[in-house]
Amino acid sequence: MSTYRFERDPSELVDKSACAGSRADLKLCLLETDCVQVDRKTPRQCLREGLAPQCEALKNTFFECKRSLLDNRTRFRGHKGY
Repeated sequence: MSTYRFERDPSELVDKSACAGSRADLKLCLLETDCVQVDRKTPRQCLREGLAPQCEALKNTFFECKRSLLDNRTRFRGHKGY
C-alpha cells in the first residue's frame, strides 16, 4: 500500500485553509482509485458510496482536522494538520 502525500510545499497551495494539505492528499488518493478511473464516477460519488481502503486513513485525517476547527481547545493547542 502506498502512502499518499502532497508533494509540493504546503505554502504553495492555492487553498490557504487550515486543512488544505489533508484535503489535497485525499483528492489525489480518490483520483487514483478504481472507482474514479474504471467506473468513471466522480470523487464525490465514490466518497459517498464507499471508500477505497487506501483512502480511509486520509479521510479520517481530514475529518479530524475539520473537527479540530470547531474545538475550543485548539485556541491553545493549534490546528491539527497543516
